[in-house]
Parts: sequence; structure tokens; C-alpha cells
Amino acid sequence: MNPGHHPRRRVLGGLLATGGALTLGAAATAPATAGTGKGNGGRPTVVLVHGVFADASGWNAVTSRLLRAGFPVIAPANPLRDLASDAAYVRSVIDTIPGPMILVGHSYGGEVITNAGRGHDRVKALVYVAAFAPDEGENALGLASKFPGSRLEPALVPRPYPIPGATEPGLDGYIDPAKFHDVFAQDLPRAQTDVMATAQRPGSIGGLSGLSGVPAWKSLPSWYVVATADRVIPAAAQRFMAERAKSTVVVAEKASHVVMMSRPDTVVRHIEAAYRATR
Repeated sequence: MNPGHHPRRRVLGGLLATGGALTLGAAATAPATAGTGKGNGGRPTVVLVHGVFADASGWNAVTSRLLRAGFPVIAPANPLRDLASDAAYVRSVIDTIPGPMILVGHSYGGEVITNAGRGHDRVKALVYVAAFAPDEGENALGLASKFPGSRLEPALVPRPYPIPGATEPGLDGYIDPAKFHDVFAQDLPRAQTDVMATAQRPGSIGGLSGLSGVPAWKSLPSWYVVATADRVIPAAAQRFMAERAKSTVVVAEKASHVVMMSRPDTVVRHIEAAYRATR
């Protein structure tokens, strides 16, 4: 059965989409209207894909700046169940978007755009924001542990969840709220990260171990924002992936894993650079 059409995935996608910046029902129309109109100069739609332990609201500071600059924007809700179906879901969203697009992924969202953007003729560029940019046969867990420096694994709290028709439950990973600030977002105020920790979206352990397909960065130009103080994906791993993908790199010094929240201007400038280079 095609994983994108599994009944459980259809239901799950519909439920999770309500937690994102746009509902699933709005996906077909929002990209054509959000941030468009006279003066946008035919700019590409920027598709912002969040990662694990977060949701689409993590892009809010980036979104507001892009909209002011005249870019159409959509930040879909990433289901965070398994790589194949997550990429298929995001691909289904971008299939509804008319005109050129730039795909932007944070963290695990980078894996998703690496697969969702493959072979799509309207995708013009990829932007990785402290993100996984896997090659074929790699996964997030392997890349995160390829270089020392990640504090994520000892901070994870596993929770089982039922899978209809399966004999064994799935396993979600959360970050221990007591460790969330120091592991995930140490350059944001603790009062803010305490709230983020309560609403974090878990990632399926099975999904994070899913193997990536042929990467879109082999056929598309890419840009990469390296966060030097990232405690989830070590900066050395980010540089390794960026160099391998031949990405244009900007370095955000002393930035945490959520660089799109703490340094939104840096991220937006890199998206704008991708636009200028590919228009």
C-alpha cells in the first residue's frame, strides 16, 4: 500500500494539520494568496517545514519578515510519523502550489524537504536551517551521532503510542521539559522555552530512523544556515552535510538549534539570497 494513502495516515494528517500555521483544507488555496498581490514581483512561494519537538509556529518570526518582503509563504504541519509518509504529505502540499517554490527545512524538516523536493520541477532551491541534509540510505539518528556534541539522546523521554492493526506500539520521543531549554533553545528566554516544552510535538523514533532516498540537493542548488552552538545537531555535522551538498553557507555564531527563532533575520537573508540566485 502507498504510505501516503494509508487510512491511518490520512486521519493523522488531517488531525495534525490543525496544529500548524494552516489547515489541511486551506493548503490548496493559501499558497496562492498568503503574501501575494501587487508588488510581490512574482516571487516564489517559500515553504517552511518544521522538525521534531516543534510545530509550524516556530517559523513565525521568519514568516512575518518574508510576508513583509512580499513572499508568499506556507508553513504546513509536518506529521512527524515516518520519513516516507511525512515527505509524501509535504509533497502533496507543494503539488497544490502554483509557480516556483523555495523549500526551507529546520532540523528533521531538512530530511523531509530532501525527499519531498526530489524531481519536482517547480522547486527551485533548498534552504537548510540547522537541518539534516541526508544522502541516500542515511537517517537523522545516524547523522546526529556522526560527530560529538549532541546532548539530545540523554534528554529524550520515550512514550509508546498505539498503532492500529500492529502488535507492537510505536515509540515517540519527547525532550525532558527540565532539559528542554539547555538542549534545544538555550539562546531564548527560559520563560519562553518552558512554554515551548509543554507543547512540543514528539517525533516517532521509527520515523527518525527511516532511511532517506536520493537527495534533492544532488539536482537542486542549496543554502545552509549553520548554528555554531547547536546542541541537537552538532555544528560539525551541519558543516559536513553542507559541504557535501555544495551548499552556500552562512554561519550563525553562538546560535542554538532554533536559530530561526533566535536569529530570524539571518535565516531570511539566506532565503532571499537563494531567491536572488535562482530567479
